[in-house]
Amino acid sequence: MSSTDAGALPVLFRDAHLVVVNKPPGISVQPDRTGDPCLLGQVQAMFPGAAVGSPHRLDRPVGGITLFTLDATTLRAMDTLFRDRQVAKTYLAIVEGHTPAQGSLEHNLKHPAGSRKAIAEAATQGWAESATLQFTTRAKGDRYSLLEVVPQGGAFHQIRVQLAASGHPIKGDVKYGARRGEPDRSIALHAWRLVFKHPGTGALLALEAPPPESPIWRALRGL
Repeated sequence: MSSTDAGALPVLFRDAHLVVVNKPPGISVQPDRTGDPCLLGQVQAMFPGAAVGSPHRLDRPVGGITLFTLDATTLRAMDTLFRDRQVAKTYLAIVEGHTPAQGSLEHNLKHPAGSRKAIAEAATQGWAESATLQFTTRAKGDRYSLLEVVPQGGAFHQIRVQLAASGHPIKGDVKYGARRGEPDRSIALHAWRLVFKHPGTGALLALEAPPPESPIWRALRGL
């Protein structure tokens, strides 16, 4: 059974209202035009009879923590938490080059023709989407750095675009300037942590998805 089969999908948290899983890279969260199996379908198969909802998105080549709801009331509540930026999201990223110990990136992002995000010119700042992220460098190898990244907001491809614009594209992310892609078309961006108040109980949840176990992830985590 592959890592994307329903029985092998790692469940990080489950109660009557929520289920949180560790998404494998390479699978879309929701159905898309490819018609390939999606993560939502797998979770629905794991919880037959539940009204599974998907308030949380990750790009197809990104892996990591992904949240689903099990009833309509919780879906509406989580949609509100995400929209109002009441869910703290932390990512891990392996990027090309050596980065400062810490930093903050601020850009204005816009949609040019097609789906690729771009940094807006100063003249377009009136309609471009403002994006900010903070990063901390956790390790440096010969050619790559491991970053802990905290984005503000949830702009489309925000982390990928901003790190590339800073001169440090994410490993494997050829769409945004990486030197080469990965054989499985994944990128070295991992949704690591979610922190939020449970919409049903009010309890503070701090949930984490273990990072990938590929050699470069293990090597950088060990530095």
